[in-house]
Formats: sequence, C-alpha cells, structure tokens
Amino acid sequence: MIKVQEDDFSVDALYQQLLKKNKTGAVAMFVGLVRQFAEDTPSTSKNQNEDCAFELEHYPGMTERNLQTIVDEANARWPLLEVVVVHRVGRLSIDDQIVFVGVSAGHRAEAFSACDFIMDYLKSRAAFWKKETQGSESKWVEANTKDEKSLERWS
Repeated sequence: MIKVQEDDFSVDALYQQLLKKNKTGAVAMFVGLVRQFAEDTPSTSKNQNEDCAFELEHYPGMTERNLQTIVDEANARWPLLEVVVVHRVGRLSIDDQIVFVGVSAGHRAEAFSACDFIMDYLKSRAAFWKKETQGSESKWVEANTKDEKSLERWS
C-alpha cells in the first residue's frame, strides 16, 4: 500500500496491515517526525517551535508512481510479504508524523534491509519538495549529501 496524504496516520493501524497470518516472521517499521530545523540553535522551549512549519509539495500521480518504483525495487531485492508507505504532504509542525515505512517478511534480515533501503530512496529520490519556515523566513530544502552517500551503498 502506498499513500500520499495530508491527514495524520495511525501507526497501529498500519502495523496491522503488515501482518500476514502464519507467514510473517518479522516486521520492521520506521516513523519519521518533523524536527526542529535549525540544528545549530538549541531549542529550549515549545514556544520556539510554534513559529516553525514544514511544507511538503508533490505532483499527484507522479509521486505515487515514483514511490511504487521504490517499493517494486525492494520487492525485487528481498522476499517481502507486505510493504506499506505513507507520506504526508501539506503544512506540518514540529513533532508531527511525516512518513511511515513498514515491511513484513519471513525473516528479520529482509525486513530490516528493505525498510532501510526504502527510506534511503525516499530521502534522496522521491518526488517531494520541502520548504522550512521559521518565523518570517522560509527556504526550500536542498538535497542532503549525507542522504546521497547513504543511498550509494545500495548500488
């Protein structure tokens, strides 16, 4: 299942979708949250976060096809039972859930590897555009060198 949506999601409900009776031996899940943007500025109060927002834009249809390609590649690499990817778009605040990736497989190694693989590809190849707003200042987020390096290990 792949969803791109504005609404929040229930981790428990998504977990339940990953279970295949008498087949599932492992489930690996990742939940990403919106964090404070200015990592070099310590955040000491909730008020400091209230004027922060994170916006995600996408092209409907294109984004879902892009995510399906990533999931198809994971299924080609590992024997997976189920994959669930939910990515939120729109305006989000600090601590909001932004992404869920869940993978079920017969064994833990496949589940962990596939979940990690999907997240690496989401961070660097998925068709999302991110804008951070803090107070009156906004900026579009550029590609992260660290994410690109992480992606190289799957080549």
